Amino acid sequence: MAINDLPVLSALRTKMQWHQARQSVLSENVSNSDTPNFKARDLVEPKFDANGASTGPSTALAMVRTSSGHLAPSTGSGQSFEPDRHVMFQSTPTGNAVDLEDEMLKVASNQMDYAAVTSLYSKSLHVLKVAIGKA
Repeated sequence: MAINDLPVLSALRTKMQWHQARQSVLSENVSNSDTPNFKARDLVEPKFDANGASTGPSTALAMVRTSSGHLAPSTGSGQSFEPDRHVMFQSTPTGNAVDLEDEMLKVASNQMDYAAVTSLYSKSLHVLKVAIGKA
């Protein structure tokens, strides 16, 4: 078994990828805070079972070629996460539904959570190195 196949490390990698994707979505919300009719978006947090395997909706989305003019999808599977459809918002008269204060709180929370997951990942790798006598 390769070290990358360990369920705990796989779950932590998935969580880090989710935080990276969420940061991108949140930054789009902030940058479009003055765009008319823009609705804030967010991502559904991935769930894991006791073994560290991802549960719920599949995180990998397959690309489909709907026209002969489209490029063929690459063999690499990009990680994508399901959008959160339960985002609560109020609209301004221009139709914009981004609450800048709320988005900045989400960004700060996302950064702290990413730092915690990254720390857990590096400490897990260190423990494995100690266990095999490489540290």
